[in-house]
Amino acid sequence: MRDLAAGCPIGIIACGFSPPAALAALADHLGWPGPFLVDEKRRLYGLLGMRRARLWQVYSPGTMARYAVAAARGRHLPRPVEDIRQMGGDALLCDGIVVRRWLPRTPDDRVRPARLLQAAKLAVGEGPATPRSAAAHDDQPG
Repeated sequence: MRDLAAGCPIGIIACGFSPPAALAALADHLGWPGPFLVDEKRRLYGLLGMRRARLWQVYSPGTMARYAVAAARGRHLPRPVEDIRQMGGDALLCDGIVVRRWLPRTPDDRVRPARLLQAAKLAVGEGPATPRSAAAHDDQPG
């Protein structure tokens, strides 16, 4: 992400729901280039319309295939320590206004960082848009 963000005229902020120490360790591990906000009560999560997955979405065929491959390679899968049903998502804001959201179909269905940064650059070049509703600018990851 740091390489993709180099030269990008936007600020990048991550938000997580874990305690501060856990998110600090994650930010260090990822080499996160910007602030990492803590929102343990998931207020931002709710305001952005992000939702929790149904169990069939969490244990989707793709997720189960990943687990099977990991087990076949002898990898131990740790027990979850967080809410496995949080879907997460990504959002692009300009001047505090949501101009685009990416809401996943499953927890591992996320927008590619390069696509997110491309959309951010376009938003900066075109100026902040003011949608009638955030849903008008929803997109699927990919």
